[in-house]
Amino acid sequence: MTGVLDAAELRQVCLDAGADDVGFAALDAPGLEGEVDYVREALPSTRSLIAVCVRVARDNFRSRAASAVNTEIDTAIPVLDTIGHRISIALQDRGFRALYPSVTFPVEAQRLPSRGWTVSHKPVAVAAGLGHLGIHRCVIHPRFGSFIGLGTILTEARIAPYSRPLDWNPCLGCYLCVAACPVGAIHNDGSFDFNSCYTHTYNQFVNNFADWVETMADSADSDDYDRRISPRETTLQSRRQYRSGYCVAVCPAGSDVIGPYLADRQGHLQDVLRPLQRKPEIVYVSAGSNAEDHARKRFRDKTVRYVDSGIMPPDDIDAAPEPRDE
Repeated sequence: MTGVLDAAELRQVCLDAGADDVGFAALDAPGLEGEVDYVREALPSTRSLIAVCVRVARDNFRSRAASAVNTEIDTAIPVLDTIGHRISIALQDRGFRALYPSVTFPVEAQRLPSRGWTVSHKPVAVAAGLGHLGIHRCVIHPRFGSFIGLGTILTEARIAPYSRPLDWNPCLGCYLCVAACPVGAIHNDGSFDFNSCYTHTYNQFVNNFADWVETMADSADSDDYDRRISPRETTLQSRRQYRSGYCVAVCPAGSDVIGPYLADRQGHLQDVLRPLQRKPEIVYVSAGSNAEDHARKRFRDKTVRYVDSGIMPPDDIDAAPEPRDE
């Protein structure tokens, strides 16, 4: 098919599928240069990207109970996958090829430990006008703020007109995310330490899961294992968990979110920020890293534990052989 889809009609299709907002970007749009090869690996005929977002429950993200945060994430991910499925079927019925990549894991395991995902949802959302990255490196929607989940649909259809990126950034520059981050990954100067964020937040996921397996394999016996890994941490391995969404939890940006913060900023600090800063928990860091130093200095209620980040250094990524077809 070489036809063109009307953006207004397609928007309604996406909203009917369950999206709370949607935008459209051409694959060759500025900012998406790094996505082209990966997208075309998945669907070679891709011309357009459809960015969708759904709202998430704010108080789940703000809770000190990790189970509440993870329940919300585990609820939102299948919703986004279902929306991608519905939109792809609708496009298919109109005669257009379409594919919806995984919102999160599973990933393309043959490419690990370098980039394993098919498409980076954040730059697509920015190119499609759904928001801009805040200093916490999450997309901030002008209405829903940071409390969104993102998905992308690839299609061979052209869409007219494509969406325009926002001409302003909803980020307030309040730096509450800087104060909340347990590993100091977000800096006041706008820089971001990806390794520290990844090592802590995704400790139980694909790369870092290997650290636990190797620790278990290297243990001489059960007593040796218990000295290395606490019973509580072993229990946590039974279900993958995101370790920290504090940068999202404390963010007051977005027209639906900002009201209580403007009405009582001190109340926001006491009710949202301080409980997360004082929460007793394990913080996962690489030994000798800036994250270790930050956690020990700023968060005395938190326990530092060393893990392997599982991230391949950039030089090794460049030198890694191309995956072979099995």
